[in-house]
Amino acid sequence: MIKTRRWFRTAELIFRFIILWLISCSGFSGLRAAESSTGCLLVANKGDHTLAMVNPVTGAIAAVIPENGITGHEVVASADGRRAFVPIYGNAGVGRPGTDGSLIRVIDLARHEVAGTVDLGKGLRPHCAVMGPKNGLLYVTTELDQSITVIDPATLQVTATIPTGQAESHMLAITRDGKRGYTANVGPGTVSVLDLQAKKLVAIIPVCRQTQRISLSVDDRRVFTADQTAPRLAVIDTETNGVSHWIELPSTGYGTAPTPDGRWLLVALNRINQVAVIDLQSLKLARTLDVPKAPQEILIQPDGAYAYVSCDASRQVAVLDLKQWKTARLIGTGPGTDGLAWANGQP
Repeated sequence: MIKTRRWFRTAELIFRFIILWLISCSGFSGLRAAESSTGCLLVANKGDHTLAMVNPVTGAIAAVIPENGITGHEVVASADGRRAFVPIYGNAGVGRPGTDGSLIRVIDLARHEVAGTVDLGKGLRPHCAVMGPKNGLLYVTTELDQSITVIDPATLQVTATIPTGQAESHMLAITRDGKRGYTANVGPGTVSVLDLQAKKLVAIIPVCRQTQRISLSVDDRRVFTADQTAPRLAVIDTETNGVSHWIELPSTGYGTAPTPDGRWLLVALNRINQVAVIDLQSLKLARTLDVPKAPQEILIQPDGAYAYVSCDASRQVAVLDLKQWKTARLIGTGPGTDGLAWANGQP
């Protein structure tokens, strides 16, 4: 009897080993990479004015939180992952007539509810929110004031405004040292360079007739912004503050994001429902990946294993496996899926 039990125990261990080996050799190996990156995906749903919290491993919706405002396009999380900040932009697209938002909702991610509000006092269309990487301050584009509004997240008080010198300063990127900011100014087709410490405008860079979205390379030497009138992406040299290269695309680009290793840049091609992968060594297109309709924003998981692409018209987020270069899954999140953020430490 004892020998028989030992035999079954040995067989069970061998079976488990085989199963684990098969999993490691399959597409599920990427799942372990997701599990190793503790955090939660935040998704701003414009259509129903909510913030969705998504488990990045299972794709399950952990919570859907009403923003109590019309409408939040973008979201950012505090460094500790306890709160999210959602600027309430309004019910229109950039440069179009509609309501002018004046609020920024503060959401408690553990309690799944609005825990505070920043009131800007007048309609400014607050849009893109970015946490300062060194000082922990909250920077928000305030389009109608042609500025960046700086907020202390501890007191929820406005501490400063920084002029961009241009209309429709829609998106913002900040260098890793927190010293410089770059805004994509949609209608003027320019990029503003900001000294965030001195709180002043440094330069305005002409790019094209109309631009959209903005990101920085991981070494902060390049800024990327997409021409909305031609299938190309501008590469701006941050030392010279001028366009140094143009990258040809299969269609007009939109949101962009570099991989943490600095090797690749992902570009949403929202008119042809694809994501372009740019080799940042050659500055050329390496491949494209199909995604659902109207890809908008791209967020790359901190460990670089997966990218998340919000697809507005499809109400989905596409999860891209960046090792196998394929779509790993689609997550249904809500109408008008748009802004994305990563909240550290959340389930």
